[in-house]
Amino acid sequence: MALAAVLSACAAQPRPNVQAAPGAGATPIPPAYQFLYGSGEAGALQLTAFHALIAYAKDKAAHRPAQSVVLAAGSPLREAKFVPCGDKPLAVVFDVDETMLLNLGFEARAATGRPYRQAEWSAWERTGIRQVAATPGAAHAMEDLRKAGVTPVLNTNRAAANADTTVAALKGAGLGDFAHGETLFLQGDDSDGPRKDGRRAKIAARYCVIAMAGDQLGDFSDRFGEPMPVAERRQLAIHSSAAGLWGKGWFVLPNPVYGTALKGGLDDAFPADKRWSPAP
Repeated sequence: MALAAVLSACAAQPRPNVQAAPGAGATPIPPAYQFLYGSGEAGALQLTAFHALIAYAKDKAAHRPAQSVVLAAGSPLREAKFVPCGDKPLAVVFDVDETMLLNLGFEARAATGRPYRQAEWSAWERTGIRQVAATPGAAHAMEDLRKAGVTPVLNTNRAAANADTTVAALKGAGLGDFAHGETLFLQGDDSDGPRKDGRRAKIAARYCVIAMAGDQLGDFSDRFGEPMPVAERRQLAIHSSAAGLWGKGWFVLPNPVYGTALKGGLDDAFPADKRWSPAP
């Protein structure tokens, strides 16, 4: 999900304390940035997600499913219903930012304390073509899916007005060719703003979507973005119909830097009856 859609909501939240590890570079950066953009652990998680997705998609390509993994219009997450596949060609739908592309140039500025500005993100979409990198595993996934006869389709909140430079950034990162309105769907393609369900519906009307991948729950359903307490949203993700889809049609990549996951306080994460203190 593009930064433009989520950082405005997260801007008021405090950044993690900046910590420098022993032997680190001269400029310390927050732990979340260390993890996502610099750690082997994040790279391993990203590779794990793409390896699992490729294996799942290849199996579905060999054993065609009757239903896609896109929720039918109006379907709740509990007892969910899905768009039927029919004889539509197979596709996998991906988010772009921090799913397919790592926005290294933009995030290097954010990591050193520069506040998010919408105008700068728009400029980044237009000019940050070479300062990105493919997420570990993404290029391999594109190659394997295409060889298996499965079309990669992107659904991102990057702006439709910047379609050409987004296409160039993807190609320059080794992810192949994408065509706006065919295999690339952007914010501004409809009147729903950052909500993605409308674009997902258009994609599912053309393709049998056998898998989806993203770094935000909104990359799978707008239902996760409806107003609700943090604890309720977590329960919706792990106890509704969604629970059976993680790793089996829906694949999540790590993003501790920005987005809809960064909400809640101590009580949301740590129930009172689970707190512990050492004996006096």
